[in-house]
Amino acid sequence: MTPDLLARLAAARAAKRPVALLTRLPDGTQLLFPDDPVAEELTAAAHVALRADAARQVTIDGEAWFIHPHNPPLRLIVVGAVHIAQALVPMAARLGYAVTVVDPRRAFATEERLGEVALSAEWPDEAMAALAPDSRTAVVTLTHDPKLDDPALEVALRSPAFYIGCLGSRRTHAKRLERLREAGLNEAQLAKIHAPVGLDIGAVTAPEIAVSILAQIVASRRGPKSEKT
Repeated sequence: MTPDLLARLAAARAAKRPVALLTRLPDGTQLLFPDDPVAEELTAAAHVALRADAARQVTIDGEAWFIHPHNPPLRLIVVGAVHIAQALVPMAARLGYAVTVVDPRRAFATEERLGEVALSAEWPDEAMAALAPDSRTAVVTLTHDPKLDDPALEVALRSPAFYIGCLGSRRTHAKRLERLREAGLNEAQLAKIHAPVGLDIGAVTAPEIAVSILAQIVASRRGPKSEKT
C-alpha cells in the first residue's frame, strides 16, 4: 500500500466514512472506493461488501479483485433510560452495536439499571451533537417526553443516521411532527422517522418492544430496499 493510499484510508476511518480497499490480485494495484473511479461491476461488488460487512473476492472482466470493507463501528444511541432501554441495550450489544444511553435524569441512567453501557447525562441535543451520528448509527428515543426527545431528534434528523425511531402513538407522533416543523425540520428529514417505533408484531412487554425495534433497525440496514452501509 502506498503512503498516499494509507493516508487516505486513515482519513476516511477517522471521519467515520465507509470505504472499501480494492486490490487487483494479479498485480497488486489498489484503489479506494468510492473515492477512486472504478467500473460499474466493481462498484456494485464494493457496495455488497460494505453492506455485508464482509471481505470478498470477485472476478470482473477476467481480473480477480479482493474487496476489503472498512466500515465505522455500528452504534445505537438510545435517548431515555426506561424499561424498554433495559431490554434493548443487551440485545443490541449482542448484534454488534456499541450502545450509548442518553438521559439527564441521573436516577434513571445508572449502571445498576442498565449494566455496563456508555451513559451520558448531558442534555439530549448536546449529547447527540457530541456523539455525531453517522451513516452507521441508529437513534431511538424512548422518553415520551418532548423536552428530552425533541432536542435529540433535531440533531439526529440533520445527521446521516441510517435509522431514527421514536416511541409513541400515531397521535403523539402527529404532534411531534408539528413541533419539529416549527423547529425548522423539512418534510424529507421528518420522513426519516419510524414512528410508532418498531415493526408491528403486536409487541406488548418491554422485551417484545425491544425485539420489534431491533428487527426494524436490522430491516433498515439489511433489507433489500436499503442501500445503507
